[in-house]
Amino acid sequence: MISVIVPVYNIVDLLPRCVSSIQKQTYPNLEIILVDDGSTDNSGALAEKMALEDRRIKVFHKENGGTSRARNVGIEKARGDYIGFVDSDDYIEPQMYERLLGVALSEGLLMVQASRDEIDEQGNRMPNVCEPPKEAELWEGERFMRELLLHRGDCSMCTKLVHASLLKEERFPEGELNEDFNLLVRLLPKVPAIAILPEQDYHVFYRYGSNTRTHDREEFPQVFTDIVKNADRVYEIVEKEYPALLQEALRFGLFQRLDYMLHIPISQMKKENVFYVQVKQYLKNHSGDAMKSPYLTKKNKKYLLLLGIAPKFVRKVHRILKGKK
Repeated sequence: MISVIVPVYNIVDLLPRCVSSIQKQTYPNLEIILVDDGSTDNSGALAEKMALEDRRIKVFHKENGGTSRARNVGIEKARGDYIGFVDSDDYIEPQMYERLLGVALSEGLLMVQASRDEIDEQGNRMPNVCEPPKEAELWEGERFMRELLLHRGDCSMCTKLVHASLLKEERFPEGELNEDFNLLVRLLPKVPAIAILPEQDYHVFYRYGSNTRTHDREEFPQVFTDIVKNADRVYEIVEKEYPALLQEALRFGLFQRLDYMLHIPISQMKKENVFYVQVKQYLKNHSGDAMKSPYLTKKNKKYLLLLGIAPKFVRKVHRILKGKK
């Protein structure tokens, strides 16, 4: 059996498309777990109505606590041998889970991955975030980790089918963003190999207003802090499990801090902001490593060096240059 977990929160307009795409799966032996995360619209009632019409659907209600908590509740309730995740504004192709499970069983794998695309609000297909392979590929866990560290791998848990045994002890981090990456890098040392399929069976529905990185000049989404924290966590994992990838892990930590420094509002770049000061000091301490890294572009290196020396000035210039574009 496959358990498909869908966190639901105020998504009454898009939930039918999502659930319908799971109901239409060509693989029949699955349960659909809808976790209502304290919706204040009619999403919870709609989920219950769907459950009355399809006995494969199970609905659980909880107080609002975020996507990670909703997914963790789903994991606790899941009865399947394999577990998949679909976000409630996304949808999938009918053959996705049949394809994934077929490869998992034939190759004896604990994790398999579908490819994905992104669709905007007008129905237009956006540029690929992760390029799908031309044909199915089997990667060792270390290679998959390397691709993640070089920002070429797919860190989404929604494109994965995972053996339930992997999730007996590991869960999504609650109260944090960048949660898929966090869980995935903790699971990878337990995964000898991963199959990556070329079919773009998972469709991400891109809504600009729902983007966690959307912000005005004074707001600063939590995700930029969490990506830095996760960079340090993955470095510790690499040190222990994949020491040959330390250069890639260092590059990842520098790049995530570059992302942080290019988005934090200038008004928050103060000595009282302890986390900001730590990021700035890290860039200073690792300026030599940044210059020697074979995995950073000349532009990356220039920004990292200058942001460690005069971050406010660099940001003001950066804002002017972006305004001109």
